[in-house]
Amino acid sequence: MQRMSTGLKPLFLAASILVAAVLLRADISPQQRYVNRFAALAVTEMYRSGVPASITLSQGLLESRYGLSALAAEGHNHFGIKCHNDWKGKTMKVDDDLKDECFRVYDADIDSFHDHSDFLRYRDRYKFLFDFPVTDYKAWANGLKKAGYATDPAYPAKLIKLIEDYDLSRFDKAKPSDFEPGGKYADLGAEASPTVSSDKDKPLDDRALFPKQTKPEQKTTPAHKETKAEKKARQKAEKEAKKARQHPKPVETVPEVLPESPNALEEAVVAEEKELREVFHFQMGRKIYKQNGVPFLYALEGEDYRIIAEENNIIHKQLLRYNDLSSDEKLLPGTVVYLQAKKNQTRKGLDKYIVERDGESLRDICQRFGVKQKSIQKLNGFAPSHTLREGDTILLRK
Repeated sequence: MQRMSTGLKPLFLAASILVAAVLLRADISPQQRYVNRFAALAVTEMYRSGVPASITLSQGLLESRYGLSALAAEGHNHFGIKCHNDWKGKTMKVDDDLKDECFRVYDADIDSFHDHSDFLRYRDRYKFLFDFPVTDYKAWANGLKKAGYATDPAYPAKLIKLIEDYDLSRFDKAKPSDFEPGGKYADLGAEASPTVSSDKDKPLDDRALFPKQTKPEQKTTPAHKETKAEKKARQKAEKEAKKARQHPKPVETVPEVLPESPNALEEAVVAEEKELREVFHFQMGRKIYKQNGVPFLYALEGEDYRIIAEENNIIHKQLLRYNDLSSDEKLLPGTVVYLQAKKNQTRKGLDKYIVERDGESLRDICQRFGVKQKSIQKLNGFAPSHTLREGDTILLRK
């Protein structure tokens, strides 16, 4: 038999490797192919929103039938998110709980993943989930059912099985850079770019998946020993996440950067208490809180706005304006009363709020987040008589 020439050997070897790779890829299940394709996007969303990548991937696998459902394939909707009243984009009718229900259609897969993260992040009933560690996928899975995400009693078990069958929890410890060339999951990164639903169905720019500044809102466990730069970035991200918490916090008495003097802490406390007395004239001995940097207190039994104004040396009508009121109203115990003008927008990281029920009060929402009602009306283009509906998105920040 004639021997192969030396020049043809490299070509034959390369062709053999290519054929083997094609055959190997042909053996990948649709579920694993889905994971390979969207793992990077799920991790990027985890760093942006705090939703565990394993939860995002398992929900995507389950809700979209690993990307093969008509809603996912044609509408790029991987999580079965319905239209709701605030949706202005394209729609698709699909039989679900009822016949011909309205579902959102996205231009790209990345938009669906982004919307899913925001759906969980900005709705009150899912708020408690973000108290769980990002690596506790079982708590998240059971929490989703408890919050009413799905009616199927086996929903948590299905998510957990998918996470464990495909080892999705490893991505809860990953970073977006792990999918870049040379990274731990670089072999998956090649399949991670979602496609755009347009005349030219081309991959998105990698920068859309891996922004230069990605800030996790949940602490994630590093996959390797941190460098000084990574540690600094993580600490900065955790600080941003802490600021984005929606719960009211007591007035801070320790400045972010303490002076160098030995009595710095004591001096800082005295200085801030003096500022409260001399500038705002708030009554001392009563606990003052802050929301969005604005001081407030909780009303006590028998108090009204006039009493609170007098006790804190504030003009009565001015106190009403601080709280978006034109006249007095009955003050129930525990009501938030701001002692200073609220801000025009929320702090960075708290961009919007999704209405949970029809008829929810815009003023109550503004009181909760420490923002002026008129500013939020202007930002959203609302008339004073505007009525909120379940699912409406309220912008809280430009």
